[in-house]
Amino acid sequence: MAVELEVVDRVEEWTGFLKKKYKSELNKISREYPSERSLEIDYGVLEKYGKIGVVLADELLEHPGKTLEDVKDAIRTSRLITGKDVEGNDISDTIIGKVNIRFVRLPRKTQIRDIRADDINKFISIDGIVRRVTEVRPRLVTGAFRCVNGHITYKKQEYGSYSEPDMCGHAECTLKKLELVQSKSTFIDSQKLRVQETPEGLRGGEQPQNIDIDTIDDLCGKVSPGDRVIVNGILRSVQRVVGGQKSTVFDLYIECNSIEISIKEFEEVNISEEDEVTIKDMAADPGVYGKIARSIAPTIYGNDEVKEAIALQMFGGIPKEMPDGSSLRGDIHILLVGDPGIAKSQLLRYVIKLAPRGIYTSGKSASSAGLTAAAVKDDLGDGRWTLEAGALVLADKGIAAVDEMDKMQKDDRSSLHEAMEQQSVSIAKAGINATLRTRCSLLGAANPKLGRFDEYANISEQINMPPSLLSRFDLIFIMKDQPDATRDLNIARHILKAHSAGEKIMRHKKYPIPGADDEYFQRELAPVTPEIDAAMLRKYLAYAKRNCFPLLKDEAKEVLVQYYQSLRSVAYENSDKPVPITARQLEALVRLAEASARVRLADEVEQEDAERVVKIVDACLRQVAYDAKTGSLDIDKITTGTSRSGRAIRRELKETIETLIQASDDRVAKVDQIMETMENKYHYKRDEVEHILERMRMDGEVFQPRNGLIKFTAPMR
Repeated sequence: MAVELEVVDRVEEWTGFLKKKYKSELNKISREYPSERSLEIDYGVLEKYGKIGVVLADELLEHPGKTLEDVKDAIRTSRLITGKDVEGNDISDTIIGKVNIRFVRLPRKTQIRDIRADDINKFISIDGIVRRVTEVRPRLVTGAFRCVNGHITYKKQEYGSYSEPDMCGHAECTLKKLELVQSKSTFIDSQKLRVQETPEGLRGGEQPQNIDIDTIDDLCGKVSPGDRVIVNGILRSVQRVVGGQKSTVFDLYIECNSIEISIKEFEEVNISEEDEVTIKDMAADPGVYGKIARSIAPTIYGNDEVKEAIALQMFGGIPKEMPDGSSLRGDIHILLVGDPGIAKSQLLRYVIKLAPRGIYTSGKSASSAGLTAAAVKDDLGDGRWTLEAGALVLADKGIAAVDEMDKMQKDDRSSLHEAMEQQSVSIAKAGINATLRTRCSLLGAANPKLGRFDEYANISEQINMPPSLLSRFDLIFIMKDQPDATRDLNIARHILKAHSAGEKIMRHKKYPIPGADDEYFQRELAPVTPEIDAAMLRKYLAYAKRNCFPLLKDEAKEVLVQYYQSLRSVAYENSDKPVPITARQLEALVRLAEASARVRLADEVEQEDAERVVKIVDACLRQVAYDAKTGSLDIDKITTGTSRSGRAIRRELKETIETLIQASDDRVAKVDQIMETMENKYHYKRDEVEHILERMRMDGEVFQPRNGLIKFTAPMR
């Protein structure tokens, strides 16, 4: 019995598909080569191209190498791409030989940890975060080798290994010594990436796995560390060599066919015309501020002032580039200080979900290198030292949330200073001198040093953070957990409603509740449902950042200047009065006012915007910079850690100790005499003086040679 073999011409089928679906793209390559030299074929379009399309799509997954050659042959035989050089010569074959065929938008993704031996030489799609990239370097594709007699022999090179011909390819030449001729060899751009699994897909306790990606030609230089990408390509294997011995274990890498950036910055969020109409309608609503604030962490009751400030932080001010090359930051930094159990961490985590580039880290587990950049030995490229981006660099043009800032090590906190104010990180490690950009807003959370807040003590004494870092925050909120019958009842009801709705959802998944439809769950979830959907709020933010650049009106300027002057005027006439506010707070007011105008998509910063932010900043200053002793604001409480009155006591205490030492034969001052002089002469309370004396002792200014005696560590000048 004769067996009938079906002869299928795949090249002809591909020709029909390309002519019908990708004629304009092919013509564009013909016109714009070499700047345009890749044909992107949508896998979904191919699948929907009748029965033939399904067969071609399946063949791509199983035999990608053959499929890519078939597409090239279809373009070559039917002359779907044409071109001429400057002199008018036909170079169509040269162009077709250099055109890349790329397949995008595959429906099924393979997890990096699920890649197996059966997937080798198959076409797969993976998603993850780019952790490391090498420099773009030329790679030898076809080597031209010349013998002494001048004969040229060509040899194709395999991935990762350089090989020479055994002998000259000329029939009459038997020479074996050949040298590479670079001018006649073919090179192509190449770059390696390391992609790591996304953290969302990990189960508890799992280490994220990674895989190396080999990119060539126009795919090089497209992505940066921190980008979330989808990589489509052919899974390849290369034999592992251990100590010069070939192993039976093989390493895997992906020969990249195409890269899609999955989560993008605000500038690249797609907004349709319908979305634009919805956004403009929302911006015209007078209650838009409240709606946006209530859409941030709706499961957390209250904290409306904090949520409104976070909303302004997400919209941000306008970064300015000045003619002299200097820049003024537009990003707003906020610090939440408060008692435990007040939902600071939940607020941080929710904001990170809304931000397109949001990075969350906890101070206890964050190091200086982890926040800025780490110098690592590059096992991906040529073994040199390279920089691996840290949390603040990865959050560039987004929001970085740092929880438990008070638990950070002292050296690690110092790395935040430059990142917050100059919005860059200068690195000098392992022979690398570089400056990385950190154009991100910082949302920090910290607990008081002694667990709960003591409203009678100085804030800088209660937070385990240096004043130089505190002064860089535009807003500092004190979140106190004070008992209040009405508020406590509302919080309890809100929490129980959230838990009750969650219980019903989980029960319905396992055992369907009779009569429970979408409307039923909408009613149940109403108290914890955001007024503006997270996806729409992200588009709103993107639209505002992309299109809204408001200008300060004279009325708004006048409000800000008057507030600034009214506070500063306290110290004009009386030099003993503390400095209530500095220019840094005025800049914060401008940034917040611009953000307030952006919320309304306004072209100008109105008087109402200025008044709104003055109210917010004034409330913050009265919480953190009020000095009860002088009865006025003293910004030094935050910026230096010591109020003006505190510095006065210290100065007078030093003078008293110096006078008593000079009057003493033993060159020491008695503690009892110090206390008596400070009480009688300067009218200070004993506990105040004891507190300052203890601080001086801890700072190393004075010491106790014997009990009850005080002496300076170094003689006073």
